[in-house]
Amino acid sequence: MDSPTATLIHILRERVDEMVAQGDLDEARHAATAAVEKAQQALSSDLDSIDEFASALEVRAELNRKLGYLEEARDDYKGAIDQLENRPDRVVQKGRLHAGYGAVHDELGNTARASELWTQAIEFFEKADPPSLLDIAAMSNNLAFLKKTEGDVEGAEAHFLKALEILHKELGQDHEETASVSNNIGALYQGSGFHEQAREMHMIALETRRKIFGETHPDTAQSHNNLALALLNTGDKAWARRHFEKALGAFEALGPEYASDIEAVADNYCDFLRTEGEITLADQISSRVQGALVA
Repeated sequence: MDSPTATLIHILRERVDEMVAQGDLDEARHAATAAVEKAQQALSSDLDSIDEFASALEVRAELNRKLGYLEEARDDYKGAIDQLENRPDRVVQKGRLHAGYGAVHDELGNTARASELWTQAIEFFEKADPPSLLDIAAMSNNLAFLKKTEGDVEGAEAHFLKALEILHKELGQDHEETASVSNNIGALYQGSGFHEQAREMHMIALETRRKIFGETHPDTAQSHNNLALALLNTGDKAWARRHFEKALGAFEALGPEYASDIEAVADNYCDFLRTEGEITLADQISSRVQGALVA
């Protein structure tokens, strides 16, 4: 590829980054399309031109996916992957492309294809030197959700635990991504009837989120609610009550933006109170929540 053409593509890519930083994804998409067109015009057997074209397609694919142009994103990811088919030196990029390609298929409802692509992404990330461990963890987490949806508890657990092992080693327990996967495992165990294990995983997630986010954060509030539900299943009703109160109080403090979360926690708490015979208190909380949401 000649220097002037490479410079123009570089300028267009910089414009994409600038528009994305400004939040103007539509204009960024136009700039990305211009870069794709120019890279395609310069495409030859030269490896540099192939790399430029594949990278331009990848950038536009990401923008198309963010903007909801899923079929266009799918075609761009596929085009970039085809360009790099015989390039063992581009394993990390090929892993990224398969990850994005899988995400598009997941959003389109093609979960079997998404699972296949995410598995391939892991294989590419494992071939990198050194292996791209955090990317492997992200793909493992994605695969776990697919397995969970399919009702494959053992498969979901295996992928979640793989993600947790990597994140725990690479980022430590006191990191939001580690806490997120701990929470995901807790939800899997809760739904599968492993209540003691669910309790411990939700406890771990809550402790981490308290440390890094504080009490008035949606993730912390959600962990309080999840732990409360787990505690009910292990017979710790008094403790569950305290966590329901903390969850509800935190979401209420966050405001109307979290209306659906406020209602969900209030429903859980009020259901618990009614089973305990505290009908009046449950009605008071329900009326308070509904009144606040209407106001």
